Amino acid sequence: MTDAPAKLRIDKWLWHARFFKTRTLAAKIVSGGHVRINGQKISKPSHSVAIGDVLTFPQAKRIRVARIEALGTRRGPASEAQALYFDMTEPEKKTPTGVSFEGKGRPTKRDRRNLDLMKSRPLEE
Repeated sequence: MTDAPAKLRIDKWLWHARFFKTRTLAAKIVSGGHVRINGQKISKPSHSVAIGDVLTFPQAKRIRVARIEALGTRRGPASEAQALYFDMTEPEKKTPTGVSFEGKGRPTKRDRRNLDLMKSRPLEE
């Protein structure tokens, strides 16, 4: 009797899919002109999306690309939200921040002692 709607507001769908914490934040991103649906910029949060549409939008410090697989009826758990879309964003290459091998990074206590000894010795003439 109550079938899922064929279309849904873009701000509501972004909120259901858990891309943004609040619906107001999703609407702010859309109204700022930062969201594209199938390659076309939109600026109204009331714009409707359907299954098969491809969304491109900024999230944090990345550009996300997602294809809509289903329209949600509620903002459920993360597992339910991940079933609403197919993530087409290329995975980021993670680089290690604290490299402490092969003589790089912070010296050990023993290395610091040796450095101090080398600095305090007079130069050989």
